[in-house]
Amino acid sequence: MAKLSDTIPNLVQHFGPTLHSIPSGGWTRNPQDEKLVKTHCCFCGQQCGIQLRVNNNKVVGFEPWETFPFNKGKLCPKGVKRYMQDEHPDRLKMPLQRIEGRGFEPLAWEPAMQRVVSEIRRIQERYGKDAFAVLTGASLTNEKAYLMGKFARVALQTANIDYNGRLCMVSAGAASKKIFGIDRSANPWSDIPKAKVILIAGANVAETAPITTDYLWQARENGAKLIILDPRMTPIARNADLFIPVRPGGDMAIFNGMLHIMIERGWIDREFIAQHTSGFDAVAETVRKYTPDFAAKIAGVPADMIVKVAELWGPAPTSFLLHARGIEHHSKGVDNCIAAINLVVASGRIGREGCGYAMITGQGNGQGGREQGQKCDQLPGSRDISNPEHRKYIAGVWGVPEESIPQKGLSAVPLVEAIHDGRIKGLISICFNPAVSLPDGNFVREALSKLEFYVNIDFFLSESGRYADIVLPGSLMEEDEGTTTNVEGRVILHRKAVSPPGEAREDWKILCDLAGLLGHKERFSYASPKEIFEELRVASKGGTSDYYGMSWERIDENNGMFWPCPEPGHPGTPRLYEGGKFGHPDGKAHFMPVEWRPSAEMPDAEYPIILTTGRVVSHFLSGTQTRRIGALMDQYPQPRCEMHPRLAEQLGVSDGGFVKVESRRGQIVVRALVVKTIRPDTVFVPYHWPLDRSANNCTIRAIDPVSNIPEFKICAVRISKTDQPTDEIAILGVEAGGIR
Repeated sequence: MAKLSDTIPNLVQHFGPTLHSIPSGGWTRNPQDEKLVKTHCCFCGQQCGIQLRVNNNKVVGFEPWETFPFNKGKLCPKGVKRYMQDEHPDRLKMPLQRIEGRGFEPLAWEPAMQRVVSEIRRIQERYGKDAFAVLTGASLTNEKAYLMGKFARVALQTANIDYNGRLCMVSAGAASKKIFGIDRSANPWSDIPKAKVILIAGANVAETAPITTDYLWQARENGAKLIILDPRMTPIARNADLFIPVRPGGDMAIFNGMLHIMIERGWIDREFIAQHTSGFDAVAETVRKYTPDFAAKIAGVPADMIVKVAELWGPAPTSFLLHARGIEHHSKGVDNCIAAINLVVASGRIGREGCGYAMITGQGNGQGGREQGQKCDQLPGSRDISNPEHRKYIAGVWGVPEESIPQKGLSAVPLVEAIHDGRIKGLISICFNPAVSLPDGNFVREALSKLEFYVNIDFFLSESGRYADIVLPGSLMEEDEGTTTNVEGRVILHRKAVSPPGEAREDWKILCDLAGLLGHKERFSYASPKEIFEELRVASKGGTSDYYGMSWERIDENNGMFWPCPEPGHPGTPRLYEGGKFGHPDGKAHFMPVEWRPSAEMPDAEYPIILTTGRVVSHFLSGTQTRRIGALMDQYPQPRCEMHPRLAEQLGVSDGGFVKVESRRGQIVVRALVVKTIRPDTVFVPYHWPLDRSANNCTIRAIDPVSNIPEFKICAVRISKTDQPTDEIAILGVEAGGIR
């Protein structure tokens, strides 16, 4: 069984300290040999275009890619510095094995792979196929996401595969499927500047999707009104026409309250509703009681704010609604998103220029990663794994009997719970750091320590990787090629810029070799990611997310293509629902009534404060990459607890002083950041750090019953003033720097 303490003695010995400078020796740079490789950022769902400067198989810098239509050369701080992780001394360059009491030691590839295969066979023969699980990532390319789903269900024949997109977009996707019949943002971003009113709910756009702010400023220059719903006055909120500081978990009441007023004042499109929708009467009946006063009590804001937002949104000629994790990371996240979409459909402002709806994708391939079959309930093309016809089609593509494909497995949080209680004994993970990113971190780390065997594929040794028995060195985004699907639904091409260093390998090659050793070589005999894409195209054909008409050449020539693209001559579909044609068999949008309900854990006398979590501009997800880039660490070196001056005064806490944030599950000790831009009943801590500074030590494992997304955005905590921590492990884990 893996223990974190086993890894500490050899961390520095085998990986070196975390440094602030690029090693000066080891290679020679010749400016005459430099080349520019057009590709895309490896971080968030915007997937901005960038040109990497390459010299002697090293990424040495970047240049703007001004002709790529989404970002037109603009980049955020992470995009500007993203290349600086490439030469980090922590980079994994050889397989590693855990030696009890000694930490990690190098191992050759052949015995490493043989060990993995023998342990998979041992566990599955003893406990059953589903006792070995797979956790994957939403930052994988479409090709690797597809490969992971096929690997789990064909090579391992396990039902238990899920991905870290379970922590990101699944509530929004489920809501879109229920109402629209399709899980994708409805519009290209070029529609945003044409809207006259823009409502953004639960999205810190300026920090988590910075390039999107440019589209908002264009809209403002065209006269648009901007409305922000958020418990914090984020940078984008400071420029809003109306900022509503909603209590965490209260967004649905505002949406229902707005619709109540719109119906009352005649600001709904009854002709559109009659021709292109169903179920509106039930929604109208539900929102009847959501008067401004009733909704305001739930949302924790003045009633006149709800009236004002309805007066801006209701009569607008064109409008655009965007939302992100702020309304999705809840045990009622799907219902929150449904309430937001009801507003859009009731207005009739959907499926035409300047009128739309979008979910702001957080992870690098958050859109494409949930379409290719690596979710526990899904097959490629966004097909339903429980649907016999869907299963039959994919079985034909894979060349396996339909009955051999497992049924629906466990999603991420229940999967880790199954590890903790002993039902799952083995795990393979890639592009997923559950020790930092899943809620109730102490529970998660206990679960990882209970595994009989754990193999981790990664390019850095993550906090989760430290629990692994075998670590296999994989590839960075620029060390391979493939496609991703950005926040708009635009499929784009990532070009290979350099080769993996040392003995590291491309991820897809590792997986194909493992499948071959497990006896499935003929079904995993790809020569390139492009070959995987060709099979993916066929697997997606006829599905909701249909890529069949695309090719790498067409994607390249067109700076990306939008799905659905059902035939080779099809131009793709940048804007969905034009002409009022929706994705359900009846062609209509399906309204759904939703009622507000309390979060799984509400504040009380013992734990009186709401903790909400999220991202900051200089870091990404669990920080495995960004915490190794010195310039980004300098910008935000440690997590801080944002709190209102009124709360700080009650606690006797000064700005910069240390506070202990405690929930019923765990605690963190961080510095206070006293600001006037947050509600007095709420504190905010970013989640990019591990160990005793991990915000997820406090968060709760409650999940949405439909999407299974965890409730990261609200749990009950108490806060107290405390002394500066001196824990050496914490200092090693979070205060080391990165490459400048």
